[in-house]
Parts: sequence; structure tokens; C-alpha cells
Amino acid sequence: MTDVSAPGNPPFRLSMLIYDRRYRSLTFQVIVFILVMAGLWWLVDNTIKNLALLGKNFNFGFLFQRAGYDIPQTPIPYTSDDTHFRAATVGLLNTLIVAILGCIAATFLGIIVGVARLSKNWLFARLMTVFVEIFRNMPLLLWILIIYAIFTEILPTPAAYRGEDAAWSMIFFDHVALTNRYTALPTMAMTNDPGSLDLGARITFNWATITFASVLILGLFVRRMIRNWAQSVQDRTGDRPTTWWMSVAVMTVPSLLLIWYFGLHLVAPELTGFNFTGGLNVSNALIALWLALTLYTAAFIAEIVRAGILAVSKGQTEAAYALGLRPNRTMNLVILPQALRVIVPPLISQYLNLTKNSSLAIAVGYMDLRGTLGGTTLNQTGRELEAIVLMMLVYLVLSLLISGAMNIFNARVKLKER
Repeated sequence: MTDVSAPGNPPFRLSMLIYDRRYRSLTFQVIVFILVMAGLWWLVDNTIKNLALLGKNFNFGFLFQRAGYDIPQTPIPYTSDDTHFRAATVGLLNTLIVAILGCIAATFLGIIVGVARLSKNWLFARLMTVFVEIFRNMPLLLWILIIYAIFTEILPTPAAYRGEDAAWSMIFFDHVALTNRYTALPTMAMTNDPGSLDLGARITFNWATITFASVLILGLFVRRMIRNWAQSVQDRTGDRPTTWWMSVAVMTVPSLLLIWYFGLHLVAPELTGFNFTGGLNVSNALIALWLALTLYTAAFIAEIVRAGILAVSKGQTEAAYALGLRPNRTMNLVILPQALRVIVPPLISQYLNLTKNSSLAIAVGYMDLRGTLGGTTLNQTGRELEAIVLMMLVYLVLSLLISGAMNIFNARVKLKER
């Protein structure tokens, strides 16, 4: 017989919050939450009181005041009469430029060096080892200063390119000039310019650029449709149709037609007076920062790539050789796709490090987000707290976006479980 009057659970007592496993974890979480919130409250209250003693308040009205300072490298129109908000926007764009260019270049160089370190050529592999050990074991700031010093102290003035018997000559088919002030690069020009789309706030987009971007996106979509069609045919018949020429045609023919229609061509810089005109004069600070970030990060990526390749079983290589695949095809089709599962997670950290390390640009005078919002704007307005909070939020958002995008890519290349 069962005593139905007996309670199923003992009555609740306060001591159960500590001694009962059902409540103990919840108790500790509540205590930690209260302590964290109390600490945050103390910080906020202490900050408000200190600001009041200094006669300050917490607001972002300074962003819409006149900036009053110039920025050498401006991807969008900017003058000293613009607001601090536009100056911070220019700094953010400069940060994005060096971060994107650095991630792309460091990835390509890191893959090449990482694969080369596994080369059977002893001398070549040891040279790549020296590259990795030198660049990753010296501070990044030191590399930035060294490369910037090379550009400013060794390279000639623009006047050295003047005349038929000039001491220096332009490189890359007379389209690039290296000087101690800037690097003169060619620009794109159009014979049939369709005009620009004005979005206000002196932000414009050329219709040709919009057209090229639209055609590229459409080409990628059509290319994916072709791949899906080829996969469906292979699943149905067992034979995969040849589609590489379709993909090449979709990605190149429309762009070539647009280049012909708009009359797109390169305009080389020319020395007129004391400076080069007609091209794009890129600050040596940007070039030095980009090179330093690329070389430094590539050394770490090379080790990540090498570790990922070594993580793939040697049996995969032997099986590919047994099927008649050449070493380069084996690396591209068999080894690297499997190594990506090991490479991508630590690669995310390197992209995040490169983006945050770009804040060292202030050392060479490149006005990124740290130099504008966290530098000149902060010093002029005296809004230290607001400027630092904004800068922290911007870097947090950038890091989350990079991490989110790379995690999506990682989900696509990771091993699919059935």
C-alpha cells in the first residue's frame, strides 16, 4: 500500500537555496548577477558625479559641431568646415579600407607562405620559415615604423622623375611612381561617363560603378544556378556536364562589354610642377600601414595554414596520387578543402586582430577612426568619455560583423554530419 497523503516533495526551506542541487546553481547565478549590476551601477553613478564636479554632462552634441581640422586621405568629400561626425565617418572608412585590403593581401600571402613551408625544396622551405619567424616575433608597431621610414627616407622626391634623364623612373609600365611623399597610382577614366547618383551629404555613386556591381552580383547568381544545374544532372545521370566555360563567360563577357561601352581606360599620373597629377596620390602612411599589417598577419596565417594542411591525413594525398592527380591539383582539390575546417576558426581571430591593430595607424599619421574620433576630435572637444565609448562600440560592431560573416563561411566548409 502507498501512502497517498505523503507529500511528493519536501516543503521549501531557505536552506535549500544552498544545499539543494535544484536551486543552488540558480542561487549563485542570481548572486553574481546582482554583484555585476551593483558594480555597473557604482561605475555609472561615480562617472555621473565626477562629470558633474567638472561641470560636464554626457551627450553627443559635439558630433555636430565644426571639426576645424584637415584629414590628408579622404575617401569621401571632407573639409575642415564639416562636423566631427563626418570626420569620424572619414576615419571609419579609412579603417575599413586598410582592414579590408590587409585581410585580402594577408590571406593570399599567408596561404602561399604556409604551403611553401611544406615544400620539398629545402632552401625554399627554410626561406619561408625565416620570413615567418622574423615577422611574427617582432612587434607590429616596429614594422610599421620601419616600413614608413623606408618610404620617407629612401624613396626620392617627385622631382627625381622629371626629364628624360631622370634619376628614377616609374614602374609597372610607367603607371606607378614611388616618392617620399606619396605613391602615385593610375586611376580609371571613362570616355562615355553616364553621370552619378547623388545621395545627398556630398555622397555620390557613379552609375557605371552601380552597373558593374549589379552585373557582378547577377553573374554570381547565374553562376550558382549553373552549378546547381550541373549537380542535378550529375545526380540524375552520373555524368557531370562541362560548365567551366559557362561560368567564365557569365563572369567576364558582360564586364568586358561594359568596359567597351563606357570606354574604361587607365590614366597614368603625370609630373606637372612639383607633384604628380592625373592619378591617385596615396599617402605613404596608408601604404606603410597596409604593408606592415599584411606581412605581420600573413606570418600567423601561414602557420595556421601549415597546421591545417598537416592535420589532413597523408592517406588523402596518397589516394589522390594513386588516382593520377598532380601535386598542385591534389593541394587545390583534396588537401585545402579539408584543411579549411581547421584553418577557418583561428583565421577569424587573425582578421579581428588585423582590424583592431589598424588603430596603430596614428603612429604614422594615418587618420583612421583612432586618429579622428579618438584623437583630434577627443582633444578638441574634451569629450573623452563619449569619444571612447563611441570608438569602443564601433570596434565592437566591426568585430561582430567579421566574426559573424566568417562563422557563416565556417558553417559551410565544416564537416557535415549525417
